[in-house]
Amino acid sequence: MIKAELRREFLKKRSELTPDEVIASSRLIADRVFAGVDLGRVRTLHTFISIPKFNEVDTSLIVGRIWSEYPEIRTVAPKTHLGNGELEHIAFSSRTLMVENSWGISEPSSGARIKPEEIDMVVVPLLCFDVSGHRTGYGKGFYDRFLAACRSDCVKIGVSHFGPVDRIDDIREHDVRLDACVTPGHTYTF
Repeated sequence: MIKAELRREFLKKRSELTPDEVIASSRLIADRVFAGVDLGRVRTLHTFISIPKFNEVDTSLIVGRIWSEYPEIRTVAPKTHLGNGELEHIAFSSRTLMVENSWGISEPSSGARIKPEEIDMVVVPLLCFDVSGHRTGYGKGFYDRFLAACRSDCVKIGVSHFGPVDRIDDIREHDVRLDACVTPGHTYTF
């Protein structure tokens, strides 16, 4: 299937999840991240901030555990510049005031700007992924541009309520593959 078809299908599938299902799935995903991902070499972790109305995986469960169990890891979240299609990367903590942008995405109101090459691991948003590690996002290209600017050894981990599709048919040269994707029942590595 092509990305446009997959977007429609997986937006619908996610919209059908109940709040309890989203929380249960997000907890299992967070547990799998901490059980199977080597955080020992991570100094800076970038994560998207979940949009609850889209039933995204709740990344606050990952971030909260990072803050309590790995306080030496600096956490970074994106700030979206809708006009130019770029992400700015802002360090944040439990004390950071988060503000909602015009798309309904919570972002740090302030904090140190972090360069992509400083980031060791990225928790990547997606709608679906395939067995080769390609992903389909919302279609604006924010994350592909950002991930392309990261170091080659930066670990890119997707999180998804659902398992992979066999293949995304319209992968382009600029699409950046994941290194792994964590679902409630499995950790896929690519």
